[in-house]
Amino acid sequence: MRSDKHEELRSRTKQFALRLIRMSQALPASREADVIARQILRSGTSVAANYRAAGRSRSKAEFIAKMGIVVEEADETVFWLELLSESGLVKPAKLVELLSEANQLLAIFAASRRTARE
Repeated sequence: MRSDKHEELRSRTKQFALRLIRMSQALPASREADVIARQILRSGTSVAANYRAAGRSRSKAEFIAKMGIVVEEADETVFWLELLSESGLVKPAKLVELLSEANQLLAIFAASRRTARE
Protein backbone atom coordinates (compact mmCIF):
# COMPACT_ATOMS: atom_id res chain seq x y z
CA MET A 1 0.00 0.00 0.00
CA ARG A 2 1.37 3.40 -0.95
CA SER A 3 1.75 6.11 1.64
CA ASP A 4 -0.20 9.35 1.49
CA LYS A 5 3.08 11.25 1.05
CA HIS A 6 4.01 9.10 -1.96
CA GLU A 7 0.59 9.66 -3.55
CA GLU A 8 0.86 13.39 -2.89
CA LEU A 9 4.27 13.51 -4.62
CA ARG A 10 3.01 11.40 -7.55
CA SER A 11 0.22 13.93 -8.05
CA ARG A 12 2.52 16.91 -7.51
CA THR A 13 5.08 15.71 -10.06
CA LYS A 14 2.34 15.01 -12.62
CA GLN A 15 0.87 18.49 -12.10
CA PHE A 16 4.38 19.93 -12.44
CA ALA A 17 4.81 18.11 -15.78
CA LEU A 18 1.45 19.43 -16.99
CA ARG A 19 2.43 22.99 -16.01
CA LEU A 20 5.67 22.61 -17.98
CA ILE A 21 3.70 21.43 -21.02
CA ARG A 22 1.42 24.48 -20.82
CA MET A 23 4.40 26.80 -20.30
CA SER A 24 6.20 25.35 -23.32
CA GLN A 25 3.12 25.94 -25.47
CA ALA A 26 3.24 29.63 -24.54
CA LEU A 27 6.91 30.13 -25.43
CA PRO A 28 7.79 32.42 -28.33
CA ALA A 29 8.24 30.81 -31.74
CA SER A 30 12.03 30.89 -32.04
CA ARG A 31 14.78 28.34 -32.52
CA GLU A 32 16.20 29.06 -29.06
CA ALA A 33 12.85 28.71 -27.30
CA ASP A 34 12.13 25.49 -29.21
CA VAL A 35 15.43 23.90 -28.16
CA ILE A 36 14.94 24.82 -24.51
CA ALA A 37 11.27 23.78 -24.56
CA ARG A 38 12.21 20.32 -25.81
CA GLN A 39 14.81 19.96 -23.06
CA ILE A 40 12.43 21.14 -20.33
CA LEU A 41 9.67 18.86 -21.57
CA ARG A 42 12.03 15.89 -21.60
CA SER A 43 13.53 16.47 -18.16
CA GLY A 44 10.40 17.79 -16.44
CA THR A 45 8.11 14.99 -17.58
CA SER A 46 10.86 12.51 -16.73
CA VAL A 47 10.72 13.64 -13.09
CA ALA A 48 7.10 12.47 -12.87
CA ALA A 49 7.62 9.24 -14.82
CA ASN A 50 10.72 8.20 -12.91
CA TYR A 51 9.19 9.04 -9.54
CA ARG A 52 6.30 6.73 -10.41
CA ALA A 53 8.84 4.06 -11.34
CA ALA A 54 10.69 4.56 -8.06
CA GLY A 55 7.45 3.80 -6.24
CA ARG A 56 7.39 0.39 -7.90
CA SER A 57 10.97 -0.47 -6.98
CA ARG A 58 11.56 -4.07 -5.95
CA SER A 59 14.48 -3.32 -3.65
CA LYS A 60 16.11 -0.52 -1.70
CA ALA A 61 18.99 -0.44 -4.19
CA GLU A 62 16.60 -0.10 -7.11
CA PHE A 63 14.73 2.68 -5.28
CA ILE A 64 17.97 4.57 -4.64
CA ALA A 65 19.01 4.21 -8.29
CA LYS A 66 15.64 5.42 -9.59
CA MET A 67 15.62 8.33 -7.15
CA GLY A 68 19.06 9.25 -8.47
CA ILE A 69 17.50 9.64 -11.92
CA VAL A 70 14.66 11.71 -10.46
CA VAL A 71 17.16 14.03 -8.75
CA GLU A 72 19.23 14.41 -11.95
CA GLU A 73 16.15 15.21 -14.04
CA ALA A 74 14.78 17.66 -11.47
CA ASP A 75 18.14 19.44 -11.33
CA GLU A 76 18.27 19.61 -15.12
CA THR A 77 14.75 21.07 -15.20
CA VAL A 78 15.85 23.78 -12.75
CA PHE A 79 18.78 24.56 -15.06
CA TRP A 80 16.57 24.92 -18.17
CA LEU A 81 14.07 27.10 -16.32
CA GLU A 82 16.90 29.34 -15.10
CA LEU A 83 18.24 29.53 -18.65
CA LEU A 84 14.83 30.53 -20.01
CA SER A 85 14.60 33.25 -17.40
CA GLU A 86 18.17 34.56 -17.69
CA SER A 87 18.16 34.48 -21.50
CA GLY A 88 15.26 36.91 -21.66
CA LEU A 89 13.11 34.49 -23.65
CA VAL A 90 10.59 34.62 -20.80
CA LYS A 91 10.16 37.35 -18.23
CA PRO A 92 11.64 36.06 -14.96
CA ALA A 93 8.47 36.96 -13.05
CA LYS A 94 6.50 34.47 -15.18
CA LEU A 95 8.75 31.62 -14.09
CA VAL A 96 8.95 32.31 -10.35
CA GLU A 97 6.31 29.75 -9.34
CA LEU A 98 7.54 27.03 -11.70
CA LEU A 99 11.14 27.55 -10.63
CA SER A 100 10.12 27.47 -6.97
CA GLU A 101 8.24 24.20 -7.46
CA ALA A 102 11.18 22.70 -9.38
CA ASN A 103 13.59 23.64 -6.57
CA GLN A 104 11.23 22.29 -3.90
CA LEU A 105 10.84 18.97 -5.73
CA LEU A 106 14.60 18.76 -6.20
CA ALA A 107 15.16 19.31 -2.46
CA ILE A 108 12.53 16.72 -1.50
CA PHE A 109 13.91 14.05 -3.82
CA ALA A 110 17.55 14.70 -2.92
CA ALA A 111 16.66 14.37 0.78
CA SER A 112 14.65 11.21 0.12
CA ARG A 113 17.56 9.62 -1.74
CA ARG A 114 19.98 10.62 1.04
CA THR A 115 17.69 9.12 3.67
CA ALA A 116 17.31 5.88 1.72
CA ARG A 117 21.08 5.56 1.38
CA GLU A 118 21.66 5.94 5.14
